Amino acid sequence: MGNVAPRCQRLVSTHVRSPCGGTVAGVSFRPEALRGAPTGGLPLAGHVTYRLARNSVVSEFRKGRLSKLDVCDAHPELVRAARGVGQQTAEPCPICEEADVVLVSYAFGSGLPPSGRCVTSKAELTKATRGARGEVACYVVEVCPDCRWNHLVRSYVVARRPSGRS
Repeated sequence: MGNVAPRCQRLVSTHVRSPCGGTVAGVSFRPEALRGAPTGGLPLAGHVTYRLARNSVVSEFRKGRLSKLDVCDAHPELVRAARGVGQQTAEPCPICEEADVVLVSYAFGSGLPPSGRCVTSKAELTKATRGARGEVACYVVEVCPDCRWNHLVRSYVVARRPSGRS
């Protein structure tokens, strides 16, 4: 093992041959293998942000390749939720630049309504996961209530905590 590069020594195992000359443990891409989830609170199984896709859409709009009708197409129910229960931000709308975007969160899962549930707080999300069976998929959407811009900001899966009963 003395001839293995120091960087690879941390990876040495007996499973897979490494290009550094040693062997590496197998890698899992299962949701529970993701790291970086916040500690405490609800256990998160995975987290995806959509900032690059958002930046691409905004860039195409600013170049004139997408019209305002193409990007400002929020469903009336989403706009209503943004105005009624959305979380205010200090970030201006990237399209109209006149209003700040609002974040609206939805949860979907077995045991929740088929159309999902609009979640307004962490406490409400905790309550929703208690009523769900299995994992709950959560989506956070940014919405401009004025011009109807909307884009998925992030998605994550909340895993139910195992009950103390066997």
